[in-house]
Amino acid sequence: MDESWEPGSLTKVVHLLFLSGAWGMQMWVTFVSGFLLFRNLPRHTFGLVQSKLFPYYFHICTACAFVNLCILAPQHAWTRLTFWEASQLCLLLLSLTLAAINARWLGPRTTAAMWALQTLEKERGLGGEVPGSHQGPDPYRQLRDRDPKYSALRQIFFRYHGLSSLCNLGCLLSNGLSLGRLALGLRSL
Repeated sequence: MDESWEPGSLTKVVHLLFLSGAWGMQMWVTFVSGFLLFRNLPRHTFGLVQSKLFPYYFHICTACAFVNLCILAPQHAWTRLTFWEASQLCLLLLSLTLAAINARWLGPRTTAAMWALQTLEKERGLGGEVPGSHQGPDPYRQLRDRDPKYSALRQIFFRYHGLSSLCNLGCLLSNGLSLGRLALGLRSL
């Protein structure tokens, strides 16, 4: 391909809708809904909601990144990419990769570890309280101190959860930078 392909108006609109839609969804899930649900739902209910919500969320993020990459990639002559064009493609590829890792690998492992933790907690009568509502010593800390299996499962859960959160923040940042790049390229509002 010798020359750059100039996308039509519909292609530009679809690209902007998918990119801004994914970024808006990521902002909402990352910074609003998770905190609201965590603060207001019983612990195990929160886990159940997240286990149902996150697979869709991660797959939608993956699909949006894929569509955006498919729209943007053919627009440029690969031999003459500018720094900004190459960075835009790299950001979308990074977003696609991180979302796919979350959807296919980290998300299911985090959920499996959470179910194992909840099973042990239910056996001990825990999990029905809203976080921060218990008085006195922390029953989860006591369980962690007394039960090495629970402590090990908790470490596994937090390892996967932490990696998943980093991937999610990477997607959010990649899409935010891509949106910023698009905004800088606007000729008028």
